[in-house]
Amino acid sequence: MQSQTTLKRHAALVDNMAQAYGVDLEEQMLRGKLSMSDLEDAVLGCTACKSVEKCEHWLEAQTATATDTPAYCRNATLFRALKQD
Repeated sequence: MQSQTTLKRHAALVDNMAQAYGVDLEEQMLRGKLSMSDLEDAVLGCTACKSVEKCEHWLEAQTATATDTPAYCRNATLFRALKQD
């Protein structure tokens, strides 16, 4: 089981990556496009990523809405699906 600190870190990364890509996760949940279970799975998937530091640096470097997520992002498919809606 992941520590609370780890889960919070990755929850923030998931939210920041979605925002960088132009996806508002809260709005998607309110619209019924994203369930709490889906969000939990996204955070857990993020905790297994081997590129956390790369991700953090990529996010820090973003100054505008990104046209795509990094290739290593475990939630890229989810974010693309949410952006299409």
